[in-house]
Amino acid sequence: MKKIIQTAIFLFSISLFSQSSLDKATKYYKTMQYKKAVEMYEKAIEDRGTNSQETVFRIANSYFYINDYINAKKWFDKVYEAEQGSMAEVNFIKYIESLKSNRDYDTANNLLKEYYKNNPVKLKMLAYQKKELDSLNKKKTLYTITNLSINTPMSDFGAVKYGPNKIIFYSSRDTSKFNNKIYSWNEQPYLNTYIAEKNIGTGNVDNVKLFLNNLNSDYHDATVAFSNDLEKVYFTSNYLKRRKIKTNKSGLSNMEILRGSIVDNKIVDIETLKFNDENYSCAHPSLCDKGKYLFFVSDMPGGYGCTDIYYAEIFEDGSINTPINAGPSVNTAGREMFPYFVNNTLYFSSDGHYGIGGLDIFESKLESKNSFSTPTNLGSPINSNMDDFSFTYYKETGDGYFSSNRTMGKGDDDIYSFVKTKEVIFQNYSGNVLDEATKKPIPYANIKVIDNFGDTVQNVKSDSLGYYNVQLPCNSEHNLNFSKPNYSSKNVQVKTDDGAKDIKNNIVYLNSFESLVVKEDNVEKIKVNPIYFDLDKFAITPQAESELEKVYYVMTEFPKVVIKIESHTDSRGSDSHNLKLSDNRAKATQTYLIARGISPERIESAIGYGETRLKENCPNGVKCTEERHSINRRSDFIIVSK
Repeated sequence: MKKIIQTAIFLFSISLFSQSSLDKATKYYKTMQYKKAVEMYEKAIEDRGTNSQETVFRIANSYFYINDYINAKKWFDKVYEAEQGSMAEVNFIKYIESLKSNRDYDTANNLLKEYYKNNPVKLKMLAYQKKELDSLNKKKTLYTITNLSINTPMSDFGAVKYGPNKIIFYSSRDTSKFNNKIYSWNEQPYLNTYIAEKNIGTGNVDNVKLFLNNLNSDYHDATVAFSNDLEKVYFTSNYLKRRKIKTNKSGLSNMEILRGSIVDNKIVDIETLKFNDENYSCAHPSLCDKGKYLFFVSDMPGGYGCTDIYYAEIFEDGSINTPINAGPSVNTAGREMFPYFVNNTLYFSSDGHYGIGGLDIFESKLESKNSFSTPTNLGSPINSNMDDFSFTYYKETGDGYFSSNRTMGKGDDDIYSFVKTKEVIFQNYSGNVLDEATKKPIPYANIKVIDNFGDTVQNVKSDSLGYYNVQLPCNSEHNLNFSKPNYSSKNVQVKTDDGAKDIKNNIVYLNSFESLVVKEDNVEKIKVNPIYFDLDKFAITPQAESELEKVYYVMTEFPKVVIKIESHTDSRGSDSHNLKLSDNRAKATQTYLIARGISPERIESAIGYGETRLKENCPNGVKCTEERHSINRRSDFIIVSK
């Protein structure tokens, strides 16, 4: 049931039947009664010869929305013939999907190249997706699919697992004993949410019942998502007021996402999410596998097309952050629907990306917190030349569900289960952790594998010889953090491919704390070369900056280190001048480190001592070489605590 984003409510009098066929058709069209609309439009053409461009488009659009792609193509042919390149992109997408649903792929491909000829970015994306799909079609499929026994002649879709041996799904099956309201779009009862039992041994699904005592209203109640503990539920519903459907000024009832708690087989403490609005719809909630983000679909203003995918962070206290649009890699001018996020991958349905026909199911990798890879088509048999949607996948068991209105099914929309044959899904990334100074192995170093949400997904250690090996998901990006007490840490970005070959011999160097400090007279100092300043000045020079970077590195890598800065001069010049100059230089280095982000509390003091603490015996009046004077000109970064 891919239409559950908006509902039309129609209340007009018997006078409709005295109006012309065209007037009746227009009213049916505006209230989304598309089956009746096409009958009246074609009658109007037959009776009066009415054949305006608007009428032609509305007939095409109506056929499209009732999934009659044969007739939709016939009428969109006429629309495109009249409009060509000026055809609105959203309507052009419907035309392409109608062509593909009729398996007229050559015409569709040629029209795509012509329509987007001045949009090289879009053409490049479509070419990439076509190449990936063509390559996938040449391989043996990994999927085995089965039409579920619980499907009816009505619409059944959207199965998700609920506990170890149950599924939740949505259906417009005969609910006359509950209510007699009919959804005008497809002239079927409104959707209700059901629960069924799955036999773990055979895979058969049966014993269908309504889910929860108070979830199902007289209108649409569907597309639910559960927290990991199954105690919180997010679900889609019509806007209701006093148990009656609520409409906006256009006579449409949008959808909202509600959240509640499940107690004693009822939903309690129901609340509307803050981003809902009566002027647009939010639907299809889906929680990512750790429950940290909520994905959903909306036609809210500011999107890229008819419906876009958004996601919002859920905080520990249950509050939800402002939704973020998934961006132009995922969303198009068409429809993106039914998001499902698992294993750093977003699965969703779309008619705006390069597909086989109708809605197709795509996958896109999360590359960073706000960026997704170019979506790729899952191919046959998951996708067909009709609408395929509501994909869920369980990586632990390698199975899942999707829905489709493909031919040879049992009803309007059917639920299919699938089993995915195991493939190479991990790639070995290995190497050695070595000491930067000695080049010797660092045994038992810690390696954290961090995904693009910033969550640690693996913790491993190098062995006694510093060797490490981690298994990373294929075609993904992760951050590897290498560390060990009393050593610096190192972050490495790793991008895996299809896993055909392991990624070996990756050397990571860490610096020991001892290699970065020196001991003089039982005092530890950060190891730096002499820091030079211009004659009689204290501004930080490029040469001084390169040495101060060593101090910054130590303090960044070892955040418990506290220092004091001592600056010294040689004996040349007056004592008072040297004392002031060295103090200015000490404070200049302090200012530099604080400006780089080092907390002021970690610099206990910054004091200049002039020529009062000479290391070489070169006081006033004693002739010394330049080398001995240079030893006296120094800045010390003394470690106070660590």
